[in-house]
Amino acid sequence: MGGSSLATRLFVSATAWVVVILAITGVILSSVYRDATERAFDRRLNLYLRTLIAEVATPDEPADRQFQSLGEPLFDLPLSGWYWQITRTDTEKGETRASRSLWDKKLPKLEEHGAELTAAGVRLGYVDGPEGQSLRVVERPVDLGVDGKFLVSVAGDATEIFDETRSFDYYLGGTFAALGIVLLLTTIFQVRYGLAPLKRISDAIADIRSGRAERLEGRFPVEIAPLARETNALIDANREIVERSRTHVGNLAHAIKTPLSVIVNEAAAHAADPFASKVLEQADVMRDQVAHHLERARIAARATIVSTITDVAPAIEALRRTMEKIHRDRDLSIEAKADPAARFRGERQDLEEMVGNLVDNACKWAASQVFIEVSVVPPEASGVGPRLRIVVDDDGRGLSEAERAQVSRRGQRLDESKPGSGLGLSIVTDLAGLYGGKLVLSDAPIGGLRAELVLPAV
Repeated sequence: MGGSSLATRLFVSATAWVVVILAITGVILSSVYRDATERAFDRRLNLYLRTLIAEVATPDEPADRQFQSLGEPLFDLPLSGWYWQITRTDTEKGETRASRSLWDKKLPKLEEHGAELTAAGVRLGYVDGPEGQSLRVVERPVDLGVDGKFLVSVAGDATEIFDETRSFDYYLGGTFAALGIVLLLTTIFQVRYGLAPLKRISDAIADIRSGRAERLEGRFPVEIAPLARETNALIDANREIVERSRTHVGNLAHAIKTPLSVIVNEAAAHAADPFASKVLEQADVMRDQVAHHLERARIAARATIVSTITDVAPAIEALRRTMEKIHRDRDLSIEAKADPAARFRGERQDLEEMVGNLVDNACKWAASQVFIEVSVVPPEASGVGPRLRIVVDDDGRGLSEAERAQVSRRGQRLDESKPGSGLGLSIVTDLAGLYGGKLVLSDAPIGGLRAELVLPAV
């Protein structure tokens, strides 16, 4: 159960306890009711037994007289399941008198079945009757002194006990089943109500991740309030770390730019000197490398902050219009097709920087056409979210596999005649990697280079 939800754990444990308690209670109540029914049946049998003993003990009565029916017609109905029997035990012959219902059959003796005398001087037990039915029997030995010794037995059909107990068990089972359902529904309500604050925290954190909120707001139960406070403190600490990182990056940029500018100016004053030319060349390389690493540090600092959600279609359309203005003198056709539902799990500035570099590069190398397509790829496996797929095609000359590998390396360029520092694709690769995405270069269907950018989507 380690991977199950807290609600499931609470519901399963509560259900198990409800089932166990109801089952134990049902067994106890059924046993108590059966004992009570059995005792009531025994009292009825004992009443008939005392009546028979009184008849046996009456003096001056002929030995062969017929006993009365004891007020129960079933004693006269053949094989009815209700019988009485009086057996004389002080003679070898063992004279027996019995109810008409017994006919020529005899009742088994409980003494022979191992039944012990109770404190009241009787034996009680179950035996099989003449027709195989189960009988509840009560018997008592009677010593009349000179008038003889007798064993008086009365039996009743035990089906009455079993049927009444079974009927009670049915009603008890139905009642407990209804009670169990009510208790389980109550448990579900209690679990949902009790865990509602955790659901609120989960929704609030999702709002923070999506950029709809900045902190956990609202009142929480005393058990949950510390979690909300610590979460807000963690968010604040994360923001402070990011802001300090940005500040340090900015300070470093200014600290390095000034000495580089001094070196470049001094070298430019002696441009005819080969040494000065070499210094200028290496200073440009240093400036590019510093710009690259400062940009990467800025991106990494921003990527550590709680994610925001960016609508992709408006950003792509804004980039398309901007690139048309920048390259309007070349009469390029820039088309864009973006899924309106596509959303990027990250900042709009980073999305524009990545796609902008790809589109700008495509426009520089395209002959007449650039095509941008944005789609959302469903998750390929459980636990993996959807992916955003941005494809930028141009109809330029394209690149071989070796050239693609070269331009993907930091600051490498194939044509010095094209403007730029050569850091564009490298920045895109680094930034996509920080978001858990990737950049893939291949041949475009329209004849030039295809740049395929895969990023996390919502």
